[in-house]
Amino acid sequence: MTPRTQIPTLRSLELPAEFEDLTAHINGDVKVIVSILAERASERLMLSKRQTQQLQRSLWNRLIEAVNAEIKPLSADHR
Repeated sequence: MTPRTQIPTLRSLELPAEFEDLTAHINGDVKVIVSILAERASERLMLSKRQTQQLQRSLWNRLIEAVNAEIKPLSADHR
């Protein structure tokens, strides 16, 4: 039996109330960015399907984390 690696869950965008209306737009943009980058990497590096999926998850999570971290201080509650 081969060990299975844990598949990381996809993080969600957690915008402050002042930016809630942008959630769908930002999610859409991140989805496009992740798709383009993963597709290019897959073609150029000849990644397997599993590697491409792992790259997509990693890109998604790190981009969402970056947006969350940068927007959080801009909330009225944080100030």
